[in-house]
Amino acid sequence: MAGAYQTGIYRNVLKECGYEETAITERLEQTFETIFYGTEAERFYHEAGDDMAYLEDTGNHDVRTEGMSYGMMVCVQLDKKAEFDRLWKWVRTYMYIPEGPCRNYFAWSCSTDGTHNAEGPAPDGEEYFAMALFFASARWGDGEGIFAYSKEAKAILRECIHKGEPGHPGEPMWDPSNHLIKFVTNMDFSDPSYHLPHFYELFAENAEEGDREFWKQAAAASREYLHKACHKETGLSAEYADYDGTPHAGHQEIFGRHDWYYSDAYRTIANIAMDHLWYDKDPWQTEIANRLQKFYCEEQREHWDGVFLIDGTRLEEIDIGRPKCNSFINITVFMFFIFIIFGSRLRRNGNSYPLQQFFIKSCSKPDCLWKNSCCTRSCNTMQALIPPVILRNIQMWNFICVKAQL
Repeated sequence: MAGAYQTGIYRNVLKECGYEETAITERLEQTFETIFYGTEAERFYHEAGDDMAYLEDTGNHDVRTEGMSYGMMVCVQLDKKAEFDRLWKWVRTYMYIPEGPCRNYFAWSCSTDGTHNAEGPAPDGEEYFAMALFFASARWGDGEGIFAYSKEAKAILRECIHKGEPGHPGEPMWDPSNHLIKFVTNMDFSDPSYHLPHFYELFAENAEEGDREFWKQAAAASREYLHKACHKETGLSAEYADYDGTPHAGHQEIFGRHDWYYSDAYRTIANIAMDHLWYDKDPWQTEIANRLQKFYCEEQREHWDGVFLIDGTRLEEIDIGRPKCNSFINITVFMFFIFIIFGSRLRRNGNSYPLQQFFIKSCSKPDCLWKNSCCTRSCNTMQALIPPVILRNIQMWNFICVKAQL
């Protein structure tokens, strides 16, 4: 088995469907311009002062590490350095926690004026911040201070796994005994949609030397965990799950109910699909994607808008975000949509290694971590614009899925 990381072969699905690269590029740029610089009714990127900006969670009218880190990933893949730096400076100015047990983490929710709505982090934000910063270092090189991107990424990852050690107060984001990411730092259960083994493979190459073995083990542990968290017949996973994969039914007095396939859980199959495309280390990933497809396309064809327990029991709640997310998995079974359009590559000492999660255009510096495997500036993918809306910005999702169809 060999994924795109090893082969350097990334599918351009829209091009395979007959669309010209120029048309794909133009549509992507139009989408970015609308989301970042469109009318007040369309955009949710807002500049703050001369050198900062934030992305509003339009459902909750706040700013979250989830959306900010996704936005940074969009910007680095589209070579939008000015917007990336504005977002990152807003994060470091307002979301950064300077003291206490969560020191060096980021407050997961802030008001649009920067006031903290919470004094704790959400680990999915930190892992995306780190990956986006590594990408930024590779594309643009490290700058000074907070714009020394790779230094900042390494510092985030160091905090995530070393808190709780002697002289390092606080709680880690990954459980040191099983290498699994936590839902929140002070509770011992997970969120299946947080598991990004394809990221951890890259952290194992780019984090501080002494931490790399941990990330190798984390990648393996997350792949194993997802086997437990996804129901063997339906492919569904719960929003929150214990370390044995069982839906987490506790803490409802704090968080409400999250032992069903809903909200956060929609991301799980997308992350599994991406890991399959990059690394193809686990044949089960295609099997579970097929099961989920069968569950929705055949068994629940008339109830696609339902909320389900992971065994397939249908509840009465209705949600509109999931069907669009389910379309991600079709690439895993070679059926549908726009999951990966092109490949890019890590490059170290002149040797190229493929690396692609979202869109990356060419990077000409010989000492870059990665470079585009294509020779034109038109190679892009819609994937970068998808994650922020699955949970938080349904308007953006609808825009991409409807307006961005060519």
